[in-house]
Amino acid sequence: MDIRKEMERLVSQLTEYQKAYYVDANPLVSDMEYDRLYDELLALEKEHSDMVLPDSPTHRVGSDLSNDFPEFRHTIPVLSLDKAYSRDEVIAFMDKTIIRQQKDLSFVAEEKIDGISMVLYYEKGVLVRGVTRGNGEVGNDVTENIRTIASVPLRLSEPVDIAVRGEVFISKKAFQEVNSHLDEEKKAANARNLAAGTVRRQRSIEAAAVPLDIFCYEGFWSEGKESPESHLEILSFLKNLGFKINPHLACFSESEEKSREMLKEAGLEGRAYSFSQMQDYIDFKTAERKGLEYEIDGLVFKVNEIRVREELGYTEHHPRWAIAYKFESPQAVSRLIGITVQVGRTGRITPVAELEPVALGGSTIRRATLHNQEYIDSLELAIGDTVSIVKRGDVIPQVEDVIEKNEEGNTVYHIDPLCPCCKTRLEKEGAHLFCPNPLCPEQEIGNLSFFSSRSQMDIETLGPKTIRIFYDAGLLRKVEDIYTADYASMVGSKGIGEKTVEAIIRSVEESKRQPFKIVLSSLGISEIGKKSAEILISGGFDSIDKLENARLEDLVAIEGIGEKTATIIIESFKNQRLLDTIEALKKAGVHMSSAEDESDEAPLEKTLEGTVWCVTGSFEHFNPRSKAMEEVEKRGGRTVSSVTGKTTHLLAGKNGGSKLAEAERLGVKIVSEEEFLRMIGDGGEKNDSKGGQLELF
Repeated sequence: MDIRKEMERLVSQLTEYQKAYYVDANPLVSDMEYDRLYDELLALEKEHSDMVLPDSPTHRVGSDLSNDFPEFRHTIPVLSLDKAYSRDEVIAFMDKTIIRQQKDLSFVAEEKIDGISMVLYYEKGVLVRGVTRGNGEVGNDVTENIRTIASVPLRLSEPVDIAVRGEVFISKKAFQEVNSHLDEEKKAANARNLAAGTVRRQRSIEAAAVPLDIFCYEGFWSEGKESPESHLEILSFLKNLGFKINPHLACFSESEEKSREMLKEAGLEGRAYSFSQMQDYIDFKTAERKGLEYEIDGLVFKVNEIRVREELGYTEHHPRWAIAYKFESPQAVSRLIGITVQVGRTGRITPVAELEPVALGGSTIRRATLHNQEYIDSLELAIGDTVSIVKRGDVIPQVEDVIEKNEEGNTVYHIDPLCPCCKTRLEKEGAHLFCPNPLCPEQEIGNLSFFSSRSQMDIETLGPKTIRIFYDAGLLRKVEDIYTADYASMVGSKGIGEKTVEAIIRSVEESKRQPFKIVLSSLGISEIGKKSAEILISGGFDSIDKLENARLEDLVAIEGIGEKTATIIIESFKNQRLLDTIEALKKAGVHMSSAEDESDEAPLEKTLEGTVWCVTGSFEHFNPRSKAMEEVEKRGGRTVSSVTGKTTHLLAGKNGGSKLAEAERLGVKIVSEEEFLRMIGDGGEKNDSKGGQLELF
């Protein structure tokens, strides 16, 4: 018997049976027959462990080796969705999109599964990586746990390179069953929490014990592959590849008949509606929600035409071609005991409700947003009132309504007309109040904190609390002060020691090497975030000097930059304070052009060229550990997320896990952190931070 062919036959047969059972809900064989074939394959794999196929169903059992979760940078946009809380907001989104495009459009509605967003990456039709959403740019590689989900295909019906977005969840019935067997202190608060915890289990054998499921809803093809022309075609193609698609979808167009025909052409189940039937659909889904086998927290409406999606594009946070309708949020009742007024870095004034503690959505709520004075007026809200609290988007607490008026005779609360920080008279812009004083301490502290934050210039040792200490001492006022301040003068004050000052000086110096796109988005210029900074640089504005001299027509000519955005950018560069900051940062050596990025990296020799590195464990000098892999790549080495026969080096920190065992088995060279520092010419003084921004409290 040809062992290899027999194993391939069993894998192919079992995969077909699994898809029929878990994806199509149409079993082809009895459980006894499936188990017989499975045991036969398992026996062959134990006897010939070197021949185990990457898409073998036995991977779904999981391993008892500890996992660690490396970071992986997404190759596709993994953004959130804009939110709507009423039918009118959904209709307004559709109307605005149709008017903007000046053509007939159709929309697809899908259930918003209350689970964990996941991206599945396939190469030549084989699952190579399962990655959490993370921050939208970088997620955690949880592949070994994702392989245990029966409805995730390990091999597709076609050898395509594709990235697929989906939602991992657990059914209501399975949640109750699993939760009932857990100790009281280990019980999950809800199904979503259990699913989230399971995909991050350190041992995949534990993840395999929880019956997770997945619905897939978006596909992204590699270059050279002809992409579908509509979202319905994407769903149809994903289904044919072997992915589990939620059949409870709906199509909206100018007529019910047209929508029905579109679903039929795509070969999909679903409900057909005209735009005028939007309320009927939302009412139907709201009523159906409780009877579903899984939890949903809303509905997602997407433009069906792919070409139109490409024209609409994305903001930094969400696609412009989709919106999420959220069902009524969880509510709680509390008493308003006070209102605090906050000043943001842009001067925007936000009133915040101080509440008697109340449990809501699995957490204790003590504060909730009140948005602005108009919102307070609409509620006729006064201190002492009994109010209802909701979590908008199931995340941000908000005072929703007044249940009972106070007995103290307090009247509607009014925000003081003077800034609570600098006492400058507030100005109204639209529905919001703003402090117009750019020298307002809270605004200056906000700007300093924003510039230094991990997501911007990543000056790890300057967190908000530390910045406030230096601000109060008169050491920091403007962003450029970060590069000229005499930090040593603070030694012995407020618990600041010499080591703290040394760490601050070192991290400030390191920040000068941040690429121009990061510097540009860190300046706090309205309309220039990370995404728009990339767009501007790609459009030819690859230096601060070019942006200072930009003309409106030049900016508008860049795809993704509208006239409003262009006008705001041009006006921003007329601000003398911003221009002074830019000049000071230039003198400090901060990168103000993409050319400086390239010249900064040039001196490093390609000492690691031809090597392939993987990383595992935790480190003292590289936090996050992706920084170590950046050092490898700067020196010509290649980095991978898993250990294979092609891996030449494994950088191993504490608690190395399964990668360390695999490297030892394959004879891969294992490098300690100390040895790695010597290899890259660093004596160990790289970074004293243990991760995150250093705080003194």
